[in-house]
Amino acid sequence: MAAAPPHAGGAAAGFSTPPVPHNPWNSGSLAVAVWEWQDEHKKWRPYSSVVSSYIEQCMQLSQQQKGPRGPGNSSSISLGQADPQLSPYIIDIVTLTQFRQDTGTMRFVRKFLYPSDSAPGKGICWEWMNDDGNWAPYEMQVTIFLEEAFCNRHQSADLTILGLHYHVDFVSCVQTNKMTGFRRQVQRRLDTPYTLCPKTGPVHRSAACACHQCLASSGAGPISTRNRHSMVNLPTSSNYQNSSRTSLISTNNVGYLPYPKPSMTSAKSTPKLNSTYQPPSTSMSFPGPSSTNGIRIPSIPVQTQRQSIIQPALAGGPVEPEQVVKKYLENVEKPSNEDCIICMEALNSASGYTDASESKNIKPAAVGKLKNCGHIFHQLCMLAMYNNGNKDGSLQCPSCKTIYGEKTGTQPKGEMQIFLIPQSLPGHEDCKTIHIVYTINPGTQGPGHPNPGKPYTARGFPRHCYLPDNNKGRLVLELLKLAWARRLIFTIGVSSTTGESDTVVWNEIHHKTEMNSNITGHGYPDPNYLDNVIAELAAQGVSEDCLKM
Repeated sequence: MAAAPPHAGGAAAGFSTPPVPHNPWNSGSLAVAVWEWQDEHKKWRPYSSVVSSYIEQCMQLSQQQKGPRGPGNSSSISLGQADPQLSPYIIDIVTLTQFRQDTGTMRFVRKFLYPSDSAPGKGICWEWMNDDGNWAPYEMQVTIFLEEAFCNRHQSADLTILGLHYHVDFVSCVQTNKMTGFRRQVQRRLDTPYTLCPKTGPVHRSAACACHQCLASSGAGPISTRNRHSMVNLPTSSNYQNSSRTSLISTNNVGYLPYPKPSMTSAKSTPKLNSTYQPPSTSMSFPGPSSTNGIRIPSIPVQTQRQSIIQPALAGGPVEPEQVVKKYLENVEKPSNEDCIICMEALNSASGYTDASESKNIKPAAVGKLKNCGHIFHQLCMLAMYNNGNKDGSLQCPSCKTIYGEKTGTQPKGEMQIFLIPQSLPGHEDCKTIHIVYTINPGTQGPGHPNPGKPYTARGFPRHCYLPDNNKGRLVLELLKLAWARRLIFTIGVSSTTGESDTVVWNEIHHKTEMNSNITGHGYPDPNYLDNVIAELAAQGVSEDCLKM
């Protein structure tokens, strides 16, 4: 959809407060209808108020005609009628499914009711700037949460309660990732209010709504993933709106846990190399954790201190999920009445996943404390979370993201090649350039992928990436080699650039794909890039300490 223009920050709170028109129909018998579509991570994304109102109008007409007939006696709704940019999409009224005609992608849609005096009822939109420089809406319940905090004159809002590790500062208009420090511009703006309708179902009052429908579709359980918005490392000055961005980093979310992870956008460019440079034609290979992920070292190799041979987490035989939970959690005999952030049930009561997680050795009310970070959860909740992931013998704390064990990903088969270019990068004129080439071919999805047995595509390969050949650049190279061996560089998901599903995409570890420019933000100079990618690798469990093992 077209990006909304940035909303100028107010003098007192960073956002101006637009006048909200009085709504005479804002009564207790009415609610606002928000139509939403479900993305690949099971999160519900709101359509714009104009599109949502059009869908509601078509649905109402269909009901009046006592059959699945929208305008024009059709059993489907063409979203292009409401927004020309959505012309590829249609909604089947009978199955409540959105279909993209040019790719065949199908999404579920639903109607959600919110109070008429909430943010969507007033036409208030909260948005974050994505990697293409466009404004993207928050999930509606996040929008309501932010609006409630803003209207209560809070200076900021912490989204931890929603399973998101972000802090939104209303004064500086910046969202900060509390794990990595990456920051993203946000805005609050006035749009057309969503359509009023009679209250025919549960009305969801806030982001912390405790109704069954909200809990089932929230990020508070291991069966769903929590969307992390991509971050840009903004200038340190709070007056960022008059500053140029130092780095445009193309990521698209972190899952609620490492399962199943969302993706970054694909590399946006394949830079032209110096015409005098030709990669060596001969190379040496050393084995990685398997022949599918071996790293090829060329005849002009980058000097490294070690080669990382990673053994699969379950190489010694299958590990029972209960053993993994017991290994990293200590029993808590007298838990408090605080809520478990996974199931949202009190810790001194049974886990909300008692029915979903069958266990012979873990009781429904068993509570455990993670040994390093000390966060406390129902043991059955942690078991359900583990069973929904890669089952690689590792756990990640859903609160602070501390990793226990060795985290591995679902990167498909491929090859990583490393070359040395006798040419410097902008901002690193004192050294040569490390040239990384990733090659992955199309194939068939396996266990741990979104659709096992279904083909996946691999667009834009080989992908060329660049690092300065200095001490910190060589450190990043070693960490990337380890991340590649652990299958963490790429994953299979949905491209946020093209919308194509079941394709190989970047996986939260940013790479520079421009060598001689920074036109798209994926190049040099970028003085913060090496520190940023080291922090991202550490968040994946790949740190300098791993190289010493």
